[in-house]
Amino acid sequence: MNPELLEKLLSREMPYGKYKGRIIADLPGHYLGWFAREGFPKGEIGQLLALMYELDHNNLRALLDPLRKSPRT
Repeated sequence: MNPELLEKLLSREMPYGKYKGRIIADLPGHYLGWFAREGFPKGEIGQLLALMYELDHNNLRALLDPLRKSPRT
């Protein structure tokens, strides 16, 4: 697994749809599951959505916790 892709999950926002503007890592599982059934988009966004789906589906979201940056004050 590419660590750079994991970091992108925490920085890239969903560019369209119901969850436009939400960080990919924070998308709900049912939404990721919908993409898994209907097909992931092409390109980097599709790759990130597919990766996040795999993490969510396999109950591995906690792998992202150490990469989350603490809130700025």
